[in-house]
Amino acid sequence: METLTGIMIAVLIFFSGKLIMTNELEVNNFFSFLAAMMLAYQPVRSLATLNITISQGLAAANRILPIIDIKNKINSNEKGLPLQVSNGNIEFKNISFKYESYNDVANKNNVLKNINLKVQSGKMTSLVGHSGAGKSTILNLIPRFYDPSSGIIYIDGQPIHEVKLSTLRKNISLVSQDTTLFDDTIRNNILYANLDATEEQVHEAAKLSFASEFIDKLPEKFNTIIGENGVRLSGGEKQRLSIARAMLKKSQIILLDEATSSLDAEIEDKIQEAINFLTKNRTTVVIAHRLSTILNSDKIYVIDNGSVIAEGKHDELLINSKVYENFYKKQIKKN
Repeated sequence: METLTGIMIAVLIFFSGKLIMTNELEVNNFFSFLAAMMLAYQPVRSLATLNITISQGLAAANRILPIIDIKNKINSNEKGLPLQVSNGNIEFKNISFKYESYNDVANKNNVLKNINLKVQSGKMTSLVGHSGAGKSTILNLIPRFYDPSSGIIYIDGQPIHEVKLSTLRKNISLVSQDTTLFDDTIRNNILYANLDATEEQVHEAAKLSFASEFIDKLPEKFNTIIGENGVRLSGGEKQRLSIARAMLKKSQIILLDEATSSLDAEIEDKIQEAINFLTKNRTTVVIAHRLSTILNSDKIYVIDNGSVIAEGKHDELLINSKVYENFYKKQIKKN
């Protein structure tokens, strides 16, 4: 295209020069025509590349549209009754679950198998087991990130699949090792849990979660922009913001998924203290990887290969469960 354009302009100038020399074409008319032609060059060039742009757009659409068209399998049930949480008792009845996949052979077995467990109101319940045992899956079923293949989960006697999804999640706070943060101020990241909260409530939540310790050292304090997914913060600082969110939300049910993993001892102690304050007199389900959490639990469920193989308090499980005894001894060696 560029070569043909250059040849065309050269031929045009050559013949126009001959016409000017023979007084058949005036110089001002020639330059007017040349200027008009140069102005038309860029639109014509854009038309030549239009096919490439269309092809790129169609290729992107072929990848994105099937994803957009996927229907959410979690029914929000907005016509159902709102969840009424009076105590916060949680009960799993005959829960089985299997992840859906295009590869049915790889996922023919249930990840959870006939799970029955109870989480008492205002108590801390720990899920203990090896990696891949199904602990995180159990936790993810409570806010209905997934629905069980069979069985029913109750909160204060109400089947969670029959209540409004928005009210279910409004009454649950999740603190996990992977904290989702936004490229915004610290204040707005904490406010994400409760947009109607006052400035005093935000500061109180930050103080109780020990987040104020690092926030007060920042030049712009609560107005500091933390970057995409909190890239300007350390792991411990991200966790404290996550706990501050949970405190601001003030929900009756708290879910903790390895909230103190991969942290140094000093930061872990502060976060553990914040978690103790957060979970006081609240229904708490925690995936326990730390010895301190296990010892403080009111009840412990030992999960192995998708099943509950033992339950009880720490001292009871040391006697009755070999799996728990081995887990405990490994924790002692680490500490």
